[in-house]
Amino acid sequence: MDQQLQLDQQQLVSAWQERLPSFMNEGDSYTVQADEGDQKSLLIHFNASGRQNYTLDFRCTYVDSREVAVNLIDVERAGQHTDERTDAVQQLAQRYTRQIHECAQELKGLTHS
Repeated sequence: MDQQLQLDQQQLVSAWQERLPSFMNEGDSYTVQADEGDQKSLLIHFNASGRQNYTLDFRCTYVDSREVAVNLIDVERAGQHTDERTDAVQQLAQRYTRQIHECAQELKGLTHS
């Protein structure tokens, strides 16, 4: 059985932009864009609410039609690269990773034909 992703990348971006807010904490914002280098990947940029001014960038890659691999690519605090091993960053990264997985699950109907 073919588990390949059968979806246009732009459709995927639109679906993510529509669904992701329902998993987000109030005050957080994000952008979703196509990964130009990989048809199966999306780049998701989160702006964490709060005084720390953290932004986290993730690559969400469809392993197959049901499963995504989520990788933290970059973390900045107030526009400066920051250590991603701190507790605050780890907690944010875990939360956003969970939200990405939850959103991917929600969109399974789109990606799994």
